[in-house]
Amino acid sequence: MNNSFGLIIIGDELLLGDREDRHLAYFRQMLGRRGHDLQRCWFLPDERSSLIEHLHFSMTEALPVFVCGGIGATPDDLTRDCAAAAAGVPLQPHPEAVALIEERFGEAAYPTRIQMAMLPRGAEIIPNPYNRIPGFSINRHYFLPGFPEMAWPMAEWVVECFYPSTEAQLTERSVQVSDTPESELVGIMGLLKERFPEVKPYSLPRLGDNGYVELGIRGRGDISMAFTALQEALRTRQIPFR
Repeated sequence: MNNSFGLIIIGDELLLGDREDRHLAYFRQMLGRRGHDLQRCWFLPDERSSLIEHLHFSMTEALPVFVCGGIGATPDDLTRDCAAAAAGVPLQPHPEAVALIEERFGEAAYPTRIQMAMLPRGAEIIPNPYNRIPGFSINRHYFLPGFPEMAWPMAEWVVECFYPSTEAQLTERSVQVSDTPESELVGIMGLLKERFPEVKPYSLPRLGDNGYVELGIRGRGDISMAFTALQEALRTRQIPFR
């Protein structure tokens, strides 16, 4: 069994260019190593209405989603509150999160740090090996800190616990089609999709003096029959490729 995932990355600093994102490349590679794939990625600002709207939409789908950023205790950390609003539940102290934060900080947990234990009702915590301040999950959404040093091991824990790896790795095969407009390849792509519904045909035009169209397929497991069919279809139509 393979799983597709979504990724939501939150932070004005990323959209304004104050920091460069590192999560997208990591999650794509981490999931791919386990036979999963990243189906979509959103970058969102620290803005309440936008976060609620996008999280609400995302929670209506079956796709599991990692959410990075905005679960701290400062006024610009809106993700916990917006996750609760999107899920239609109140924020409330999570007893295990309270205990972890009190153990970590003692009296210094109050009055600010303890706010990180205010989680949506019904949420479950995600352990944080870096500093023991947990993330949380609700409605197949896994809320993690924005710091990669914390978020990445927490995400790996989620995948290892709940989404077993699959041996059917995502693979792709392609050819370079020359002297042929992309529009003439549409019929071949449709034929491949009809005959081999388990694969996904794609075309990527490469511009320039020696331009060509990369025509290929992606799929899990053995895609050799579909790739052979792609080449046969090109030969039948006398379309040059290599």
